[in-house]
Amino acid sequence: MAASVVPESDSIRRAVSLLNAMDPGRFPRLLSRLLQKLHLKAESIFSEEEEEKLQIAFSLEKQDLHLVLETISFILEQAVYHNLKPASLQQQLQNIHLGQDKAETFASAWAAAGQDTMEKFRQRVLTPQKLETIGWQLNLQMAESMQAKLKSPRAVLELGVSDEDSKTHASKYFTSLRASSVLFSCSWFPSKGYLQSLLEENLKKVFVEFSHQELFEFYNKLETIQAQLDSLM
Repeated sequence: MAASVVPESDSIRRAVSLLNAMDPGRFPRLLSRLLQKLHLKAESIFSEEEEEKLQIAFSLEKQDLHLVLETISFILEQAVYHNLKPASLQQQLQNIHLGQDKAETFASAWAAAGQDTMEKFRQRVLTPQKLETIGWQLNLQMAESMQAKLKSPRAVLELGVSDEDSKTHASKYFTSLRASSVLFSCSWFPSKGYLQSLLEENLKKVFVEFSHQELFEFYNKLETIQAQLDSLM
C-alpha cells in the first residue's frame, strides 16, 4: 500500500467534509481553473468578485471557501511533487474519506492536465528569498466613530528576508575585510558577529498586519504548508 501523501490533519478533515457537500456539477470547472493556475504561486487564482460568486454557487462562508481552495491546491501540489498517477491520486483521496464522485473528478482532471501542470512547474523560474528574522507586536486600532468605543486588536509581523545575491555580496565583503586585516596586520579583525550585522543590514523588511480573523486564516495556511513539508520528509 502506497504511503499517504495527504495527511489527515484537522483542517484537511474539515475541508474533506466541505468538498463532499459541494455541487458535483460545478466542481469540475473549479478544479480545472485551479489546475490551470496552480504554478502561479505569486498570483491570486480568483479575484475578490469571483470568490463572492463561488461562495454563492457552493453555499460556502468566506473562511470555508478559502480552506477548500487551499486544500485543493495542496492536494494537486502533492500530485505534482510525488508524480502521482490518476488512479493513485484517486485512491489517496478515498483513503482520507473523500467521496468517490469527487475523487474520480480529481483523477479525471489530473489525467487530462497533470502532465501539462508538471511541465509548468519544471519551467517555473524560482528566485527564493529566505526568512532570516521574525518580530511581532500588537496594536489596538480605535473605531473611527467618536461614539463607538470598540477597539480592534491587530497583530503586526516584521519579517526580515534576504536573497542569495545580498548574502553573497555581504560574505564577499566580509572575506575581503578579513584578508585585508591579515595582510596589513590590523589590530581590528572582523568577527562572525560583524558578518551577521552585515547580513542584517541587507535584509528587506516586510511588515504584515493581521486582524484576529486574518491571523486565524494565516495559521490554517501554515498548518497546510507544514503538512506538505511533513509528507515530503
